Amino acid sequence: MTTYLLAGGGTAGHVNPLLAVAAEIRRREPQATLIFLGTAEGLESRLVPAEGFELQVIPRLPFPRRPDKRAWRFLRGWRGAVSRVEKLIASRGVDVVFGVGGYVAAPAYAAARRAKVPLVIHEANARPGLSNAWAAGFATRVAVAIHGTRLRRSTWVGMPLRAEIAALNVSDRRAAACRRWQLTPDLPVLLVTGGSLGARRINLAIATLAPKILAAGWQILHITGDRDAGLVTSSQPGYVVVDYCDNMADAFATASLIVSRAGSSTLAEITALGIPSILIPYASGNGEQELNAAPVVASGGAALVPDARTSADTLWAVVSPLLSNRDALAAMAAATATVGTREGAARTVDLIGEALTESLRSAS
Repeated sequence: MTTYLLAGGGTAGHVNPLLAVAAEIRRREPQATLIFLGTAEGLESRLVPAEGFELQVIPRLPFPRRPDKRAWRFLRGWRGAVSRVEKLIASRGVDVVFGVGGYVAAPAYAAARRAKVPLVIHEANARPGLSNAWAAGFATRVAVAIHGTRLRRSTWVGMPLRAEIAALNVSDRRAAACRRWQLTPDLPVLLVTGGSLGARRINLAIATLAPKILAAGWQILHITGDRDAGLVTSSQPGYVVVDYCDNMADAFATASLIVSRAGSSTLAEITALGIPSILIPYASGNGEQELNAAPVVASGGAALVPDARTSADTLWAVVSPLLSNRDALAAMAAATATVGTREGAARTVDLIGEALTESLRSAS
């Protein structure tokens, strides 16, 4: 029986791929032991136990950018965290460590190296994070979600997707999904989402454009995000505004076109499902969202609007030609589907299996 340690957390972008990989492992090996490594503060503290998996926690250790007192505290915390994970690997007989980067994954990577346990890492963004960039030098296998990611010895596998997305049959689901929000299945739907927190520029621009979009014979499902709850309201038939969606599979099933940020998880989902998109990358961080979007835009499956230029006028200039051109939308849908995959979880678990097999051969 194989024991897996899965490391990462904090955000949905880390936790959901880990859960997708764990579900695929569980499907293949019902008797396997799956241990998650996370923090008490991250989303994993709620989502992992809810899925019936064991969670072990370590302190959150942000990497210091300057050689100050925080750096000394980090070094002390780092040694303790690595030692704790190494003891966990030994006491539980961990056979392989899988990580998706971030604060939690780095100590697990170091512990796997010290314990001489095979390590597989997965990078979700086109621009690798510090933990994965470092671990790629000694990991047994390196997986990436975005075509063209510059990470040593990497293999493209795509993003591990939640089962409800990977198995979604849009044509079969669409009518019921539309009825969920009192939308008409026979009319096209523009899905708008800026992520769980929302995107103020996108929300305000869509609210301004709503009468024009409705006049073009389209409907709108507008997910504003929790932070902008109440900012946009609607009493217009065909324009549905919600601050949060607990079933994105249904939301995607309604979509004829999507206006969205370019987070790696969202991109993986819309490309896997073949949804044409207008992408507005989040401008903060290290610019990874624009890089994430590049393969989809290059394929012809998406148009890109810079966040700083997002307004009702600039967005309408991109949206309006598509509202009356079904052929263009169909071509975009076909193009975006060439970029994504529904097999990310399976490909990732295959790579973990290769690492395990290689380790067994080396030991024999």
